[in-house]
Amino acid sequence: MTKILVVEDEKPLREFISRNLAARDFQVFSASNGLEALAIFNTETLDLIILDVMMPHMDGLETCRRIRQVSTVPIIVLTALGEEADKVAALDQGADDYLVKPFGIDELLARVRAMMRRVNWEKRPSTSHELLQYGDIQLEPNANTATCRGERLKLTQTEYDLLHYFMRHIGRALPHRTILQAVWGAEYGNEAEYLRVYIGRLRRKIEEDPANPHYLKTEYGIGYRFGS
Repeated sequence: MTKILVVEDEKPLREFISRNLAARDFQVFSASNGLEALAIFNTETLDLIILDVMMPHMDGLETCRRIRQVSTVPIIVLTALGEEADKVAALDQGADDYLVKPFGIDELLARVRAMMRRVNWEKRPSTSHELLQYGDIQLEPNANTATCRGERLKLTQTEYDLLHYFMRHIGRALPHRTILQAVWGAEYGNEAEYLRVYIGRLRRKIEEDPANPHYLKTEYGIGYRFGS
């Protein structure tokens, strides 16, 4: 059974989300702040975390940062702060997705389903033993691993999925919407800030000079291109 941790300091909202998830056969754990969340995270093998930002004792951004130090578990952040800088801050700490409050339960469930489709697909054994290589980067789909200049890359699942997609489309100028729907899911397409953050994170991990990228290049007015 899929295990989901709901971290939200507003009890009515926490219980509302938890009830809706449990009604759809998810095993739900709940916490009212970041410290409680970390305690559950350290004792349970979770499949997804739904994490509020504004909480007492330890906020969601710090909680996300600490989890990302040791785990690639998918994280959906809930925030009442709708400014792009606030969204980018959550993504910078390792969130895979976010929702701005107030949101409908159907919207949240759609994001959960999209995340679970990705996770379940990634857990399936690959039928391909093809080694993808470009320059100093190697990606082995069957092992879900990648290396750069001979060293294994420490990637979150979203970073890995993004790199994998680019390495299957070397040399092509890929529009933002195309990348978002291929990596995040068909429900996405307008979240350009996702790409700005994740492209920046990938560049810091694979480029010798992230400010002058050799691999991940911006195609102005279109999107991004990997390689020549």
